[in-house]
Amino acid sequence: MVRESPTKGLDLSEQPFFRTAARFFRKLQPRARLAVCELPLTLIIAGLVIAAPTLWPGLIQNWLFVTGVLLHGILFLSCLLIPWERLAPSAGVAIPILDLVALCFTRNGAFTAVPGLITLAIFPVIWLSASGVLSRTSLILSFVGPFFIALPPVISHLPRPTGSDISSVVLLPLMMFAMAVSIRLAGSNARLQQRRVKHRDQALRQLLAASRERETLLKTILDTIDVGIVAVDSKGETLLINNQQRAFLRMAMPEEGPSGRGEQDLLVFGQDRRTPLPPEKGPIRRAVHGETFSDYLVWFGAGSEQRAISTAARGMKNDLDDEFGGAVIVFRDVTDVVGALAAKDELVANVSHEFGSPLTSILGNLDLVLRGDQKLQPETKRGLEVAARNAERLRALVDDLLLSAVAVESVHLRRTDLAGLIENSLVSAQAQADAASVGLVADVPAPLWADADPLRLGQALDNLVSNAIKYSPDGGQVSVRAARNNGWVQLEVQDTGMGMTVDETTRIFTRFFRTNAARQAGIPGVGLGLSITKSIVERHGGSITCESRPGRGSTFALALPIEQPQRENSPTSRTGP
Repeated sequence: MVRESPTKGLDLSEQPFFRTAARFFRKLQPRARLAVCELPLTLIIAGLVIAAPTLWPGLIQNWLFVTGVLLHGILFLSCLLIPWERLAPSAGVAIPILDLVALCFTRNGAFTAVPGLITLAIFPVIWLSASGVLSRTSLILSFVGPFFIALPPVISHLPRPTGSDISSVVLLPLMMFAMAVSIRLAGSNARLQQRRVKHRDQALRQLLAASRERETLLKTILDTIDVGIVAVDSKGETLLINNQQRAFLRMAMPEEGPSGRGEQDLLVFGQDRRTPLPPEKGPIRRAVHGETFSDYLVWFGAGSEQRAISTAARGMKNDLDDEFGGAVIVFRDVTDVVGALAAKDELVANVSHEFGSPLTSILGNLDLVLRGDQKLQPETKRGLEVAARNAERLRALVDDLLLSAVAVESVHLRRTDLAGLIENSLVSAQAQADAASVGLVADVPAPLWADADPLRLGQALDNLVSNAIKYSPDGGQVSVRAARNNGWVQLEVQDTGMGMTVDETTRIFTRFFRTNAARQAGIPGVGLGLSITKSIVERHGGSITCESRPGRGSTFALALPIEQPQRENSPTSRTGP
């Protein structure tokens, strides 16, 4: 628990009036400052002189009193007339020292009439103590000055001084000395705090200057790169944005201008380049919801100016509670890359198609020779069988390449019962599961309707179930679950197989990628199935993720929209770029 200082609220320097007075005093010239300090004592003496003829008629005739009054007047005029600004800063303390001398005359001249005038010594004592110069001398004078002011009455009453005389000559100087020590300590502490505050202020100014330099450098760097960057807080408010991202936003802005709905205003489309991206699937909205993703492809703009943008997001944590504090989203123009990939896929499709006919002819003739009536030498037959097996493997590879390049380019949507697709996929995989001693379990509500291409989505399900069985070489269980959730179908395919590392799960949807465990176990495959599955799912406007741990199996999660947005000219088909 933090305990408040007992003096909190009593610091006069924090009050508005005293802050204003302090600023006003600091702006005065040295002469005016000294005159202001001398003014209270001068006014009291002036009042005493004005009241003397009425209250104390004989006081004006006392030469000691008159001498003291004249000295006070001379000292006040000295504050105004002497050019103190040309003298050393410590020269001004001569005024309070001489005030003590003047008070000695004034007080002892008016002792019988006004015995309490000795208390006026408090003004020069405070001035000396608060000045901060001649520290030892001011402390000595704070005792010696009042002592000599109070001494004459004691001497005059010897050998029998009164109690009042003794208290004046002993207690009053001690009180003045104690007050001077307190003021000195308080002033020293205040000056120490002031120095600390000054040092801290200098340090903060240096830090601020360095921070501004780093901010300028960061802004320059961010505005130089050709990648759009946006930083948002946990509520989705923009914290930082660079020039490239502003250019992307202008590109995606509709011609009629924004309507004030933020990301929903933009012309952002899915991978088919025609279907508007649902608001909850926008990159910034996904990042604000705490999702971390990479290579999430969307299309900005419309018509011939449309650009393919690859997005990625990473979350930020708060320093205090380690909770989600926002995210950084990166936007990169990959239109040229997408075009190159499309050209490559077209080339692969053409080459694969051209390979198909010769391979079919080779396999057909090999089969005729092996099944013919003529007797072949054992060595010849084994060679022909090896050629046939390798030709069959080559045809399977060509089919996979052709499928990855062409099959997912066109998706034809219609109302489909996904429960039936899942059941057909499990029935087709039952023989493979029995051979691998893998159990198949389904937990799917029926019917489960959604807008989908049954042929392509069935192909994706077959890939997932087949992989789950294939990568469970020691048996186990494959579970398929599905459910509706806020306009989406959530589908999971889970196995208890060999699993993958975290790094491998981030690369598993890359073409031709295979895990080290799969290669070491000699499990057949070329690494195209999951990339094909991902393309099919994304063509449906969905997403697919993978969670896995080595030796603990893998879980592939699909999210598919139940209803697809209506599109002009082609309400039931989706054709890729």
